[in-house]
Amino acid sequence: MDNVSLLPGGSMGERFISEEFLPDGKDQYYLRNEQFSRANENWRGLEQDEIDMLISNGNHCDDWDNIHVSEEFEPSQIRNSEFFGFIRIGRLSKAVLEHHDLQLPVGITNSKIISCDIGDDVAIHDVRYMAHCIIGNRCILMNIDEMHTTNHSKFGNGIIKDGEDEDVRTDLELMNETGVRSVLPFDGMITADAYIWAKYRDDEALQKKLKEITQNSFDSRRGYYGTVGQQSVIKECRILKDVKIGEHCYIKGANKLKNLTVNSSAEEPTQIGEGVELVNGIIGYGCHIFYGCKAVRFVLGRNSNLKYGARLIHSFLGDNSTISCCEVLHNLIFPSHEQHHNNSFLIASVVLGQSNLAAGATVGSNHNSRANDNEVQAGRGFWPGLCSSVKHSCRFASFVLLAKGAYPAELDIRLPFCLLNNNEKDGELEVMPGFWWLYNMYALARNSWKFQTRDKRKVKVQNVEFDSFAPDTIEEMIEGRRLLEIWTAKAAFKNEQGDDEKFAKLGRGLLTGDDARIDSLRVLGEGVEKSKRDCVILKPKSGYKAYGQMIHYYAVKNLLDYMEANPDADLAAMNSALGGEYVKSWVNIGGQLMPESDADAIRADIGAGKLDNWEKIHDRYDDLFEAYPLAKQKHAYAVLCELAGLESLSKEKWNELLDEAIAIQEYIRDKVQSSRRKDYENPFRQATYRNLDEMTAAIGTIDDNSFVKQVRKETEEFSQRVQKIKGRG
Repeated sequence: MDNVSLLPGGSMGERFISEEFLPDGKDQYYLRNEQFSRANENWRGLEQDEIDMLISNGNHCDDWDNIHVSEEFEPSQIRNSEFFGFIRIGRLSKAVLEHHDLQLPVGITNSKIISCDIGDDVAIHDVRYMAHCIIGNRCILMNIDEMHTTNHSKFGNGIIKDGEDEDVRTDLELMNETGVRSVLPFDGMITADAYIWAKYRDDEALQKKLKEITQNSFDSRRGYYGTVGQQSVIKECRILKDVKIGEHCYIKGANKLKNLTVNSSAEEPTQIGEGVELVNGIIGYGCHIFYGCKAVRFVLGRNSNLKYGARLIHSFLGDNSTISCCEVLHNLIFPSHEQHHNNSFLIASVVLGQSNLAAGATVGSNHNSRANDNEVQAGRGFWPGLCSSVKHSCRFASFVLLAKGAYPAELDIRLPFCLLNNNEKDGELEVMPGFWWLYNMYALARNSWKFQTRDKRKVKVQNVEFDSFAPDTIEEMIEGRRLLEIWTAKAAFKNEQGDDEKFAKLGRGLLTGDDARIDSLRVLGEGVEKSKRDCVILKPKSGYKAYGQMIHYYAVKNLLDYMEANPDADLAAMNSALGGEYVKSWVNIGGQLMPESDADAIRADIGAGKLDNWEKIHDRYDDLFEAYPLAKQKHAYAVLCELAGLESLSKEKWNELLDEAIAIQEYIRDKVQSSRRKDYENPFRQATYRNLDEMTAAIGTIDDNSFVKQVRKETEEFSQRVQKIKGRG
């Protein structure tokens, strides 16, 4: 087979769809005419004087009869250009288009156009090769080497076209480098879709149906044209091939864009910048990709960013996330993820969102055995500190903070909101439960507010729980308290024999008692690290109390929400409405929390064909999210009753629990201020300033801190809310 074919003259732009793939009675332009909304307008051929002017302006066409124009056509606006195949050109006004101070005349100059549709008032200058594209109104295309579309273009979707073999299908090998969790990307895919597909590999009916649904969601016919939406600007780029670009998109200086859907709109414009190379991907609305980034086989959620040489391969990056200067391979990352600095990498992991990788963090270090590497699963709020190194396989509960260190073995951290420390000096692993609540309240309290504030999505297809205290983290804390009970009892009663129930009861007495020395007891965790060294639980009594306060606070906050949403309800009505089955098992599906039974029902209905397209699946997510506030309130009620040791709440107990919640809110206020005050009183931070006046001028005082002031206000409002509810009885 020839590497370079020799075709007859006059064939440029012709036979875009080969005969074997053309339906009876259709020509090679039939899909193009379906795509081009103006195909049925009254286009006209060129008049002889217009042809003469075009020729005199240095233009060439293999057949001037193949060029059709609108009534408002000004031939003087086209110069030094070549045209091949069937071309439609919209209005060309004697006008100038301006974008970011760049001004270009409407028209076509120094370009080669092959079988394209061009909208009104478009500026196309120095586009050296453009074939089989549909360009929207008022677009600017300038200095582009190559821009064309093949007849089998899929625009990043994981489908195959008529006559193609299965091996050309694009997939994403998420969560595992071996490809055993592969999914098919598609335009409109959200992290929830990717997660149910990648996670539940044992559900054969689900796996089969998801592949069928994705293939059937897109037209398998050959012959679709690449598109550029209205008022988009593409300049100083090298290669754009098989690309579908939305409206108001801005692309400058890209090296290579191939097999992509780039979603963009006036409300959520997407920007792609210098040196970028993107291949086989779906880009969400409102994304920003700049400065030498490379991405291959990827999906980028809404309002997400790749910056400064980031590498994203075989990965899904959820909404509201940023990756800068890092290497990210084979990952499924839920919304609100932050990862910066050039020496960080993340490999073969599922990270459940609201996460942050510090400089030098290496999660999924290659390789710790001769076998294929496995996976890391990290709950919400995962935060490995500076230069942390974590190997496969590991599992982390929510809001685990890793102190700097090279963690040498596999980990299973089931205590949420903890600090993990690799104590090399003593040859121990140390875990401090409840660390965030005890020592970093400012960051914890700010967490939910921060992610909600950064959520700039205009359309929120992916439903997300931003609150640090939600059913998933609460159930982890309940399980964490039980583990602390068992481990503490075993440490205190070393010669005692019995099962976990016996030790849990003994440990509960120790951890709820008045003996402060329990915090100094050498308590060892079990099943935490795959090693022979000890895992020491630091301050178990303080951590146990912290979990209890967090659970209490979550429960009362949600019950206040219920009472305010139901202004006619009293305590008896709340007991009746929220009592019932205690749903303990919750799952995080792409950032959205739901009872595990509901997630199982979704899988079952997909497998049975009841949910037979992605729109119906997304509607089910939406229905569950609409029901989520009440489901969370029922969970909060059950949790509070269990915490209080009651089946239902009496008025006296309810008021007591409300008063305790006020005390916890005041504790939050005080801890937010005290944890933040350290930044102002630290003498080493003060050392860089000439005097206190310079420091105050630069960073203000703690009383100026906007979030500290916000928490003070929230504390006052919380107390007022409680008093109103107490007054209703």
